[in-house]
Amino acid sequence: MAQAYDSMMTPKIEDLMGKVDSKFKLVTLASLRARQINAYFGQLGEGLGANIPPQVTSVARKPLSIAFEEIAADKIVAVAPADEEPSTDTEPAAE
Repeated sequence: MAQAYDSMMTPKIEDLMGKVDSKFKLVTLASLRARQINAYFGQLGEGLGANIPPQVTSVARKPLSIAFEEIAADKIVAVAPADEEPSTDTEPAAE
């Protein structure tokens, strides 16, 4: 009989991997969002309002844990960057 192990992390990595294409994308997305959350908490007393607050209610205190919870709740999704437009410095191809 297989024994079930409790994960040290909530939400579980297996659940988070279903939300993104690769582990690298998960790490990148979570770290970028954790930096945004950290910046939000850092500017709370200043009243600037330039950063987006956490999108989930969480008992976690660490920005990375909050970011993982947001990804699991589908509040944060990875978006591919738009292709850059061709530079206007080059000459157009001859027809």
